[in-house]
Formats: sequence, structure tokens, C-alpha cells
Amino acid sequence: MGILLRMAITAAGLWLAAFLVPGISFADDRTLILAALLLGVVNAFIRPIAVFLTLPITIVTLGLFLWVVNAGMLAFVAAMLDGFRIAGLGSAMLGSLVVGFTGWVASWYVGPTGRVEVMVVRR
Repeated sequence: MGILLRMAITAAGLWLAAFLVPGISFADDRTLILAALLLGVVNAFIRPIAVFLTLPITIVTLGLFLWVVNAGMLAFVAAMLDGFRIAGLGSAMLGSLVVGFTGWVASWYVGPTGRVEVMVVRR
């Protein structure tokens, strides 16, 4: 259940990126869902290798190069899917920012087990 929730969050981030960022588009809803699934797989297996290989430049740029790595992963997914289009590096950078921000906000409500967590403050 947790993987489906995280895929839905990624799909929402991709949809929001396509809505806000000029240069990002999807052919249909099926492509959006496929892109969310593929982005999860790419982030799980390829991104750690890319982060490790770019560690020196990431350290020099105080972590800002991770933004470029995230944009590269998004562009990689777009290159693998026919109905997913990204116009260029600028669109990929802004798109990765939107998708990352959406995931960051959603992680406030999703715990490490993948379940929605509700915190109650009692006084």
C-alpha cells in the first residue's frame, strides 16, 4: 500500500510540474502514471549511483548539484517514455524542483512505513 501512495504522490508532482512548468507535457494519463512508476524505479536504482559518482562536485557546490542530478533523472525518464516531453534543461530543472517540493510536502504526512500518519496534540 505504501508504494502505491508514494507513486500517487510522484504522479501528483509530475502533473503539477506539467501544469506549472512550460515545456513539460504528457500525452495522456496513462503516460503520467507510467512516468511516476518509472521515476520511482530510476530514483531507487540509478540515482544513488549518480549521486555517488558526482559526490566531489556535489561537495564543492554544497549540495546544489543534487538539483542537477534530480533534473537528469527526470530527463532520463522522459527520454524513455514516448508520451512524456521535456523541452530542455531549464524545464527539467524547474520540473524536478516542483516534483521534489511536492514529495517533500507529502512526506510530512506519510510515515516511513508508507502510511498516512495523523498527529494529535493533546494539552
